[in-house]
Amino acid sequence: MKLHSYIYLVICLMILTACPFRSAIKGKNKSVSSTTGWAYNNPKNGGFEYRSGYSQTSGPGLVYIQGGTFTMGGVQQDVMFEGNNTPRRVTVASFYMDETEVRNVDWREYLYWLKRVYPNDGEVYKAALPDTLVWRSELSYNEPYLENYLRHAAYSEYPIVGVSWIQASKFCSWRSDRANEGILIDNQKIEQDLTQTGDKIFTTDGYVNGIYEGVEGKKPLKDLSKEGGTRRVNMSDGYINPRYRLPTEAEWEYAALGLAGNTEEEVVLERRIYPWNGNQIRNSTKKHKGEMLSNNVRGRGDYMGVAGYLNDGYEITAPVHSFQPNDYNLYCMAGNVNEWVQDVYRPGSFGAVDEFQPLRGNVYTNFRKGSDGSLIKNKYGELVRDTVANFTNYKDGDAQSIIAETDDWKNNVDGSTSTQMYSVGAGNFISRISDHTRVYKGGSWKDRSYWLSPGARRYMDEGKSTNDIGFRCAMTHLGDSNAKSK
Repeated sequence: MKLHSYIYLVICLMILTACPFRSAIKGKNKSVSSTTGWAYNNPKNGGFEYRSGYSQTSGPGLVYIQGGTFTMGGVQQDVMFEGNNTPRRVTVASFYMDETEVRNVDWREYLYWLKRVYPNDGEVYKAALPDTLVWRSELSYNEPYLENYLRHAAYSEYPIVGVSWIQASKFCSWRSDRANEGILIDNQKIEQDLTQTGDKIFTTDGYVNGIYEGVEGKKPLKDLSKEGGTRRVNMSDGYINPRYRLPTEAEWEYAALGLAGNTEEEVVLERRIYPWNGNQIRNSTKKHKGEMLSNNVRGRGDYMGVAGYLNDGYEITAPVHSFQPNDYNLYCMAGNVNEWVQDVYRPGSFGAVDEFQPLRGNVYTNFRKGSDGSLIKNKYGELVRDTVANFTNYKDGDAQSIIAETDDWKNNVDGSTSTQMYSVGAGNFISRISDHTRVYKGGSWKDRSYWLSPGARRYMDEGKSTNDIGFRCAMTHLGDSNAKSK
């Protein structure tokens, strides 16, 4: 090769290398756009950022549940004759769920944070307190549980009870913010601030929307736009996890059944009655033969067995890691405590749901904005949301569904609610079902084995609580269901 030709080739290569954009080769170069040929993450061509290879990091306490199709609904004879869980085949997307029920120590951490961050606001702390009076019974000596169950060290690993659906949902929101704040602190994107208080606290929505005025960490992200400097983390950076929330009824039931250990290719080998194979609540394996698989009432007046040979061994609830986990490695998906789920209860839920990700109770919101277009936050630092659509009564509160003795009840598109639908006039109601009635599932320490079946469902007002209902949190899985999370 002649010298001048060699020099020409070297100059061309240098020009191509220095260019702020170049053509993608067969679409395999992840640093270059396969649409425009422009290089990603290059301040010389505008600084558009793209980070490939995202894999979701599991939040604290969560177990990955790979989604799929399953038959949702009752397996046993409908002894209550309610007809509210007719079998229906649906598909659930992959998600995460807490390995255990939320514990007393978790709730005490929540209460401690509220008292520390809002020292002059006793109302927010009071609203989060579990109702310990749920332990009282007129013909039972339960005062020791009322006084000790929530706060004594002996019960730290036991499931929280006495919390309403509303309280459980607020805990999920608080947990989302604390977990994402921790992620940003650990990655040195923000500094930890233990002095934050009032409306100056970290919330995920507030941070992403530029409302949170925290201190920048030691390793902020570079701003590759023409402004330069540093910038906040945004959703496309992949640091921030989806919010913790209550699982949907379909998710909870799918996770409880644990079909991952009960299939051969695409064939479900046995439609389970419980979160394990068989129709017994004792272990049938050689190594653990006869051991109880759940904490529940075995028969009238038998809550724990005979002294010297206790059956489940716990007179009330049990520590959350008790008994063998199911095939998703989830503990106490049958017995111990019932668990709140996200859904609004309707007797005919199974007749009016989507086949993919079924849920009744969708309420859509937008952030409220001031006259100048700025976002509005409340005194607790949370961005205020306005309801833009409520589909709680979709395909339910129609003229065909009405049981009220009146002619002026109209289709719910004009704002009518199921409160009117189930009314017989002048505030007289013939049903406990309303837009505030929520589903709970799983059976508890004081339930017979019938209620341990994942398909069984009951309901209660979202503002009420008992000594046998707790909850666990879930989180949406983002991206490829075949990809393993970190």
